[in-house]
Amino acid sequence: MYEGAVQDLIDELGHLPGVGPKSAQRIAFHLLVADEDEVKRLVDALVQVKSRVRFCAVCGNVAEAETCRICSDDRRDASLICVVEEPKDVVAVERTREFRGRYHVLGGAISPMEGVGPDDLSIAQLFTRLADGSVTEVIIATDPNLEGEATATYLARALGTMGVRVSRLASGLPVGGDLEYADEITLGRAFEGRRLIHA
Repeated sequence: MYEGAVQDLIDELGHLPGVGPKSAQRIAFHLLVADEDEVKRLVDALVQVKSRVRFCAVCGNVAEAETCRICSDDRRDASLICVVEEPKDVVAVERTREFRGRYHVLGGAISPMEGVGPDDLSIAQLFTRLADGSVTEVIIATDPNLEGEATATYLARALGTMGVRVSRLASGLPVGGDLEYADEITLGRAFEGRRLIHA
């Protein structure tokens, strides 16, 4: 559609997750009119993240050293591991300030439709972490969708033989949500996780 460098930029931006053709075009034209310093800061940030950031050797979270700040923190409870799909999920759990254990990032979820099986995730590394018996509970915090449920079920079965307590985050209806908009999985989990409010 556009000539040379502009179209190349739009095409590259369009490869980013969640960026469709119209968004890619909008971002490209924003960068075209932005001042040079703003664009240089963006380029520098991209170069820095590629050169300095890696994945933690212990849990798979993002880190700038061999291990992430959570795995390096001796105040964290090493007997609890929360299993999540992606590093962004670690941030979401940390925001709650409710969990003081450590994490294990799978690097995705089981999805036969996309050709992702258990061997494509860091499940073997999780089992290695559990081998010394110091972990007493594994909390499965995968997404409450079909892939997340499949992953949670697989992990629960596999971990059942390791002598560790396995739990799953409760899920259900969000505060302020409407029943008519809830999907079957969410509504089903809400029924499973119901609490007694009066005997």
